[in-house]
Amino acid sequence: MLASFSTELMHQITGLLLQPVIWGLLFLLALAVWEIGLALGECGGGLRRLEYSGDLNAAQAQGMRRIDRADFITRIAPMLGLMGTLIPLGPGLSALGDGELSILTTAMTVAFDTTVIGLLTGIVGFVLARLRRRWYDQLITRMESAHTRTEANL
Repeated sequence: MLASFSTELMHQITGLLLQPVIWGLLFLLALAVWEIGLALGECGGGLRRLEYSGDLNAAQAQGMRRIDRADFITRIAPMLGLMGTLIPLGPGLSALGDGELSILTTAMTVAFDTTVIGLLTGIVGFVLARLRRRWYDQLITRMESAHTRTEANL
């Protein structure tokens, strides 16, 4: 009796998680698209303006924030994609046992869609994080070098 209740409770909780997982994935996908736009702005002159400002602390802070955001996307999106894969498979397989193939088909579609969105979003985050690490490392090195040359001239 207790095992049945706990199993049913677990199924209900898991079922309630699907919609938040899907919304979380869509949010991270939108955030990844936003981050692509920011990266294009950085590449198109934003980093040069930051370098010309000469504010090393601002460059380091901005770099850390943007790299951390990309790392967050990289880590969380595939996890949500996996959750979105596994959550509908339980009811889908149960429906298969009852001979209801349409429910299984819907569950499989949701499972594959969330996997693809999670992986795609994670890839975008990973590429952005790698590019930004390189860009900000080079920027900070140039700024530190310019600062050292300025102090040497004094």
